Amino acid sequence: MLREGLAGLLGRFGFEVAAAVGDHDALLAAAAEHRPDLVVTDIRMPPGFTDEGLRAAVALRRDRPELAVVALSQYVEQSYASELLDSGDGRRVGYLLKDRVVDVADFAATLRQVVDGGTVVDPQVVRQLLRRRRDPLSRLSDREREVLALIAEGHSNGAIARRLFVSEAAVGKHIGNILAKLDLPPDDDVNRRVLAVLAYLRGAGS
Repeated sequence: MLREGLAGLLGRFGFEVAAAVGDHDALLAAAAEHRPDLVVTDIRMPPGFTDEGLRAAVALRRDRPELAVVALSQYVEQSYASELLDSGDGRRVGYLLKDRVVDVADFAATLRQVVDGGTVVDPQVVRQLLRRRRDPLSRLSDREREVLALIAEGHSNGAIARRLFVSEAAVGKHIGNILAKLDLPPDDDVNRRVLAVLAYLRGAGS
């Protein structure tokens, strides 16, 4: 209903809607088929209803940096938001929070601004991205912070699993997420767990 409503709304404001689709794969296919000037996507799409729409937007901009993309969301998804905003020299891109889109005419004007080469980012998105860049630990979930704190105390994966009443596999997955979010790629010359602990200690002391 929301998708069809948005399509009708854009039509009334002079936009030609080439396609209205409901999931990540259909969005990529429709963009390839129609080669639109603008893509408006929700962050959450089937099948997972997490960040599929935003990942699709990033992929589209990777292939066509000049494509105008506006992402709509009920929250700030930081990791892909920064990648989206950095794509295509940061031009022709928008990231808006749904609950702040209250005026239809203003929304249509925002879309035209993005198509014309502008960048429009919700102020709340800007604040959270700046906060994340100051403190890399802000990207971690509460559970990931808990795991990192136990790593900093010197506990092994097995000991962490016993303390948190989870499997070692779950601990390993959390650690993988921590290293990825702290931008610590695999490197034979460094101990990434140590670097993660150092990031934790810096954050704890700030």
